[in-house]
Amino acid sequence: MLVSGAGTNLQALLHACTDPAYGARVVAVGADRDGIEALARAERAGVPTFVQRVTGHRTRQEWDAALTASCRQHDPDLVVLAGFMKLAGSAFLDAFGGRCVNTHPALSPSFPGMAGPAEALAYGVKVTGATLFLVDEGVDTGPIVAQTTVPVEDDDDVATLHERIKVAERAMLVATVGRMAREGFTITDRKVRFGT
Repeated sequence: MLVSGAGTNLQALLHACTDPAYGARVVAVGADRDGIEALARAERAGVPTFVQRVTGHRTRQEWDAALTASCRQHDPDLVVLAGFMKLAGSAFLDAFGGRCVNTHPALSPSFPGMAGPAEALAYGVKVTGATLFLVDEGVDTGPIVAQTTVPVEDDDDVATLHERIKVAERAMLVATVGRMAREGFTITDRKVRFGT
């Protein structure tokens, strides 16, 4: 898993992995910065951690190569970006493309980027939600693995809406990652199907 902040999605996955029937385990947690709660959560759970800061490398490409190498050391079947606030580069996608997922706080392809809840409110949609997708070279543009809906209430502001989206997103992430691990998945013409 790759993280950048508090690690609430990580914590939910760590908890799910304590059940042998879940079918997955977190093999390592990497971050783009030191001293974050997500790394502390991983360490408390006995999960190996690593940090690759962009500022620790001369170029973004060198950082991408170092991040890729750090991930490869743990040989993950699936890489989960759980609040990881950096875009993956070509080296990373060459190594993990087709088996790296990320979440987005909107129903893709609507409202890509970091302001999904605010843009949904401004547009006046009645329903928004969260998307789990396979990471590609675009911003929130990869094949969709799962989506969950969240109603937009009349008295919502960005904070209340985003918090409800996060709760739904977390449940979707945990359920879907477990299913991907247990059943496998295939991708054909942007369509992600469970089972092999």
